[in-house]
Amino acid sequence: MAAGRSAALKLDWNKVSTSLGLKGQTLTALQAFKKRNEDARRKVNQLSQLPETVDFAHYRSTLTNTGVVDEIEQHFKAFKPTTYDLGRQLKAIDAFEAQAVKSAQETKGKVDGELKDLEKTLKNIEETRPFENLTVDEVVAARPDIDERTEQLVSKGKWDVPGYKEKFGDLSVL
Repeated sequence: MAAGRSAALKLDWNKVSTSLGLKGQTLTALQAFKKRNEDARRKVNQLSQLPETVDFAHYRSTLTNTGVVDEIEQHFKAFKPTTYDLGRQLKAIDAFEAQAVKSAQETKGKVDGELKDLEKTLKNIEETRPFENLTVDEVVAARPDIDERTEQLVSKGKWDVPGYKEKFGDLSVL
């Protein structure tokens, strides 16, 4: 329990929200949880400073009906707080936490792989020469289907590319 208290005291709430990139409802829920945690911690500190013993002699001297005080004192001494075995709940929480960490690591691996692919693509885009500077051989090496389509058109006796004259005009007049 003391380890839980020390961990809760050391928790940097601002770092949690910024490092996880929390926004919207999640951030609001975390802030509400933080407030409840601080309120509970404050209440525990206040209660721990209160005296834990009851001065029954003081109540006997103040009240005229000491029988009530005797009865309350007997109930007070007979009171045994109920203890609960939290082992099962703690094991379930630990199992859930382990599964969440495993899932987060798998997701991190996938995201890292996607980031590498995107960085490679971005580098390729940045290093690409402008289209005007490419040679026919480079275009054919990148897109062999263009060469195949050109061979088909030439074999059928079609020397004009469909839509070329509409887009670029007729250069045969020159």
